[in-house]
Amino acid sequence: MYKIIVCDLDETLISRDRTISRENIEAIRKATEAGVKFVPCTGRGYNSVHHTTAQLGLFDQKDQYVISYNGGAITENKDERQLYFQGITFEEAEAIYKRGLTYDHICIHIYTPDQVWVRNFYPEEVEYLANRQPCTEIFSDDIDFLKGKEIVKAIYMNTDYSYLKKIESEITDLTGNMDVSFSSNRYMEFNRKGVSKGNGLKRLCNILGVDIKDTIAIGDNFNDLSMIQEAGLGVGVSNTIADMKPLCDVITENDCDHSAVAEVINRYVLNQ
Repeated sequence: MYKIIVCDLDETLISRDRTISRENIEAIRKATEAGVKFVPCTGRGYNSVHHTTAQLGLFDQKDQYVISYNGGAITENKDERQLYFQGITFEEAEAIYKRGLTYDHICIHIYTPDQVWVRNFYPEEVEYLANRQPCTEIFSDDIDFLKGKEIVKAIYMNTDYSYLKKIESEITDLTGNMDVSFSSNRYMEFNRKGVSKGNGLKRLCNILGVDIKDTIAIGDNFNDLSMIQEAGLGVGVSNTIADMKPLCDVITENDCDHSAVAEVINRYVLNQ
């Protein structure tokens, strides 16, 4: 029997119109009532998913969890008790930030535990992030104001995936101690090496004493691939990136706009 479902949020559980379907909410409620843990697993910060966990009936609940920052943090929902955290150094973030300024039309995010600092906050990115997470726009060519603060990760944003891949190949001098991943068809993300959603799932299983074979992972993009490949059942929703689909155990019939998560729960958890 599956004991844990780890699930990506944007474009997986959450529809493109930024809502969660009634079918998804009801299926998750039934799964949790049956003793299965439903764990949001996101590249966003923990404080950005409160609305989602509230909708799912998981907010501030004991023995319920969130994996955030692509595996950089694991938090128990009750009192936001942090079980694991791993970020990048200020020097690494500063180097990524300053190199990003040399490229055309790159929006740069620097994540601290309670805030996202954004340079080159282009209108399309403002619109995309609306109601997703709190952001503060910055205009300086340095991030000295973040010295001494915990920094979780950094991001480059551009909707041209080939442009981001080109940049990735040109900045390997900066990324030797980092894991680089891609998400939402717009982000290149920089985490500490060894930080991934897959490793986040393994750490949570170790904390809870659950065999990873008894887990399901659901996602849609390359930053989800590590957890999809680690889980007992790795599921891509039908809007999953085409190159990633052959690497999933299962592809749903439905996409993120048509309750794909409910499809997985109903088939593999409630009716297994």
